[in-house]
Amino acid sequence: MLVPFHRAAVRVASRRLSVRPPVPHTDYVAYGRIQVHPVLAKAVANEVAPGTGIEPQQVFSTVGRVCEDMIARNKALLDTRDEIQTKLDEYHAANASAPHDMAQYTRFLEDIGYLHPQGSSPVEVRTANVDAEIATSAAPQLVVPIDNARFVINAANARWGSLLDAFYGTDAVPTHDGAHATGSYNPVRGRRVFDACEKFLDETFPLAHGIRYAQVVGFSLGDKNELVASFEDGDKVSTVGMEKPEQLVGFIAGDGSNLVSLLFKNNGLHVDIKIDRSSEIGQTHPAGISDIVLESALSTICDCEDSVAAVDAEDKAQVYRNWTGLMKGNLEAKFDKGGREMTRRLNPDRKYSAKTGGELTLKGRSTLLVRNVGHHMVTDAVLFDGAPIPEGLLDAVMTPLAAMHSLSGNTNYQNSKTGSVYIVKPKMHGPEEVQLTCDTFTLVEQELGLSPNTVKIGIMDEERRTSVNLAECLRVASDRVVFINTGFLDRVGDEIHTMMEAGAVVRKAQCKHEPWMKAYEDSNVDIGINTGLAGRGQIGKGMWAAPDAMAAMLAEKVGHVRSGATTAWVPSPTAATLHALHYHDVSVPDIQQKVKQRTAASRNEILRMPILSTSLSAEEVHEEVKLNAQAILGYVVRWVNNGVGCSKVPDLSGVGLMEDRATLRIASQLIANWLHAGITSKSEVEDVLMEMAALVDTQNQRDPDYKPMAPHMDTSVAFQTARALIFDGRVEPNGYTEPALHRARRVVKELGPYEAAALSK
Repeated sequence: MLVPFHRAAVRVASRRLSVRPPVPHTDYVAYGRIQVHPVLAKAVANEVAPGTGIEPQQVFSTVGRVCEDMIARNKALLDTRDEIQTKLDEYHAANASAPHDMAQYTRFLEDIGYLHPQGSSPVEVRTANVDAEIATSAAPQLVVPIDNARFVINAANARWGSLLDAFYGTDAVPTHDGAHATGSYNPVRGRRVFDACEKFLDETFPLAHGIRYAQVVGFSLGDKNELVASFEDGDKVSTVGMEKPEQLVGFIAGDGSNLVSLLFKNNGLHVDIKIDRSSEIGQTHPAGISDIVLESALSTICDCEDSVAAVDAEDKAQVYRNWTGLMKGNLEAKFDKGGREMTRRLNPDRKYSAKTGGELTLKGRSTLLVRNVGHHMVTDAVLFDGAPIPEGLLDAVMTPLAAMHSLSGNTNYQNSKTGSVYIVKPKMHGPEEVQLTCDTFTLVEQELGLSPNTVKIGIMDEERRTSVNLAECLRVASDRVVFINTGFLDRVGDEIHTMMEAGAVVRKAQCKHEPWMKAYEDSNVDIGINTGLAGRGQIGKGMWAAPDAMAAMLAEKVGHVRSGATTAWVPSPTAATLHALHYHDVSVPDIQQKVKQRTAASRNEILRMPILSTSLSAEEVHEEVKLNAQAILGYVVRWVNNGVGCSKVPDLSGVGLMEDRATLRIASQLIANWLHAGITSKSEVEDVLMEMAALVDTQNQRDPDYKPMAPHMDTSVAFQTARALIFDGRVEPNGYTEPALHRARRVVKELGPYEAAALSK
């Protein structure tokens, strides 16, 4: 067995090599102790800084100041991660064959600084000036790669979505008995879609006396702008109002007495019924309803991290360019659709006549957060004394800088009405790392002239040392925190790496059903509610991974709402509209009041390790290795060769699943763990990788840009990177996949997809 000391030494070497040494540039732009890649320097000077009131010289002076104050602290905290992992390895290796003693284990974790003592006073979140979309409204949330302008505009515009389109275009409405989705409008399916929509309206905005929306033949307004619905009653037409008249909050009047739109509100979310008897859809409905538009993704996280492949100065410049365009409100994306060039832009606000008089304006776009890179990655887009700097420090300056366009009013559409900048910080391990983040933003605010606590932070509860110290993490960030969440995949990946020496872990699918997982999910909500974060920020749940399985999502994802969480991630704008139905069905504040009364989840349960307790057959082992190896290869080949950070990757049965670095982390760590525990062998894994490479090539054969792996396994950068993620998984710091992916992507960009020998140089 590789002793922990050597494992730690290899781990530190891997961290140092997370970015290949930069090729010297004589044209790096010098600003004191920092040197800026010319591509980034140009983007800041010409696009990001102008209009903020901050000159490029001051921008890079701020970067330099942050580097001077924070690089040493950043490194020390990463060293602490490695030291703690070494001690964990030693403990688990020494106790692997003994019955697990939780009391002994928790004392050990306290002794090494893994578990922090509880503070003497209760934790109270005090964050102020938070927009309602984040502080008080419960609704779906999108996460979108910020380097793709079209995707990020679509996500921002997903604040509003057509329920008819969402039902019509997905399996949420069955296709049997002639209700298939065709290229042209299918009236049979259209009627079934209307049945589903009218069921939602009947349950959410009921008409008086049990009258159903399917019976309505027309809408009008009474003397006090109350809704009047006409329906056929035998051989005459009768009228009825709403069971809850206050649910109608606005309208748009057309010519004469015609109505164009009716605006309702339930559980804090708006629903817009469109009326147009002349439209193709409206002609088929007795009351002329042409669409039902739901307020859906109230917030969106624009991701610089797990779903992007930004590995150099050119990539980072594009990331900052798109975020700047969002904050200015002028980001555009041009694309070809059916031979025509199309342009996608941000949606304007929506204006209605208020039921009580005057004008009612509703925001047309999601409130945007931006997810920065974690503490552990470095970038040579900027050098400090000639060495690459922590990438998260660069993000910490550039993302608030770009947001100053919105703060100062230099924008077509203001993102935050309260003057805040929302930054999600991932992969932090415990309160000290949260403190580093808070201190960094304090310094950035001072340097850029922003008011204290302008920058609000989201804490990703996806690392085990954060989960078991979450309340103390919130204490550190009590004036800034606006978001916590649970992330199954990264959390399991960290769980496996943390206990690598303790034994073989259960199969991936079983992880969701282990006692520690429920305790982790419940504890996150308990702490969010009991510290007062609810009402000041979001308590979030993770992603629905199957974007084509919307019927299953409707059946299952309501559990996230019933948990007391205020938001949950969805993989598309369509999914956001469908998930919004759950927030109409369930009152999150009511659930949270019940959560307050329950016994808080046990920290000891969170620490209960998912060790395999039963033997697996050779067939079960082989099946699990294939499942994970195929997912690894399917994701890595697109990331490395094409720079696609988030993919819908077909699984073994051809079902498309959303894959990002979090899914990659768990799959690679699981196989690495089974190899170390002797559940599988290197030869079996090698054989499976070769078999799965051929399968992945076949699954991608219609993609003209795809570079196959199977014919070139020895030279394929993607294939060799997938191998390394597994066989070096034990020594990669915390099991993170980013360093290996970044090295490989840079090789492909510089040399090509079949230059695997360069990975070791």
